[in-house]
Parts: sequence; structure tokens; C-alpha cells
Amino acid sequence: MHGGTEEIARSQFTADGFVRGLRESIPIAVAVFTYGVVFGVLARQTPLGTIETLLMSVTVFAASAQFVVLDLWRTPLAVIPIVITTVAVNLRHLLLSAALEPWFSRLKRGRIYGTLFFLNDESWGLTMRAHSDGETDGAYLLGSGCLVFVAWVSATGVGLTAGGLISDPTRFGLDMAFAAVYIALLVGVWDGRSDAVPVAVGGGVALVASMVLAGSWHIIIGGLAGSLAGVVRDELGGHQ
Repeated sequence: MHGGTEEIARSQFTADGFVRGLRESIPIAVAVFTYGVVFGVLARQTPLGTIETLLMSVTVFAASAQFVVLDLWRTPLAVIPIVITTVAVNLRHLLLSAALEPWFSRLKRGRIYGTLFFLNDESWGLTMRAHSDGETDGAYLLGSGCLVFVAWVSATGVGLTAGGLISDPTRFGLDMAFAAVYIALLVGVWDGRSDAVPVAVGGGVALVASMVLAGSWHIIIGGLAGSLAGVVRDELGGHQ
């Protein structure tokens, strides 16, 4: 990845970058649409109304958190567990945004905050790969995020509408779309054999944590463990 003062000085935010991000995100937007339909179908089977579900997708815009919350959306509504779970699952965004800091630090605050609203795992993975290949335009992430946002919200609507026709998404293999996208992201950001250490540590710790801890804390614990392993790897590599 390009680094240092030169990288920061060359940071841009243009319409061309936005279009590049949008165009190159079409494949992941298709995948997001697929499991967005699944979310809509499952949401239809809960006490959530159509408007409430669409508002959740528009304002929360976090697939993993929304899927988890569906299991908690019962009558009477467990507000505190829902809030805590949503925060816990989405804490990984602290790690995602931290990785963008060297690139985004010279952009105007309005552009930074506006772009970060559309931050998602898929767009982040694609953007970091593009950045490592020389992309310096911050609007690339915005273009990607906006397309994924449209795909997610529209798919939610389709799922809500088609929910009566698709009572069991697993019959059509739609439940695998979520996992498939993350595997594809991992392949996309894979930067050689040295990445095996943080990936293995993060995945292993998350797996163990999921067995001993209730809720979704394994996501955060695994992410932090993998990140720490990556830092240690880089430090040791820098001293070789």
C-alpha cells in the first residue's frame, strides 16, 4: 500500500472517483441484493412492519446487525438487548474506519462523515484493494457505498414483497449468499501468505469465543485478535 506524506497529499475526492467506485462495485452489489432479499423475507416473519423494516435498512444499513436483531424483535420489545447487540456487532466499524484514516485525514469533514455513513464491509474490502493498487480518490468508497446502499434497501423491499412466495430461503440456497460475499472479500484483500496469520488468529479466536460467550461478541473479539496479530506481524517483519 502506498504510504506516507505523498499518499496523503495525493488524496482526492472527485466525481470520477465516485463513478469508478460505483462501476467496480456492481458485482458485490448483486451479491448484497441477494442476501438483502433474504433479510426482507425473514423480516416479514417477525412483528416488524413493512415501513419499520425499510426504515431499519435505510438508517442502520448494517446487514449482519440487522440479521441478528431479527431474532430479538419480539413482543414485548427488548429495547436494551437490541441496542447493545447492534452496538456490539457494529463495533468492527471502528477497525474499518481506522484503516481509512491515513487516506481520509486530509479530506473535508463533511466529505468524511458523509462517506462513512455508507461504509460497509463489502465496499471497505473493495476500496482497500483498490487503494493498494494505487487508487487515491476518497470518493471511490462513497460511490461503492452508495450502490451497495441502494442494492440493500431495494432488496429489502423485494424480500418484503416476495416474502409470501419464499417462506424458506434455504431451499434456494439464498442463505449462503452472505457467507459467499465475505469469502470473496477475503480473497480480494488477500495480500500473500503473511496474511494467513491474522486471518487464522482472528477466525480461531472468533470461533472459540462463539462457543463460550452469548450474543455476537465473538465478532468483535475475533476482529480485535486478528488486528492485533496483524500489528505484531508487521512489527516483527519490520525488524527482520
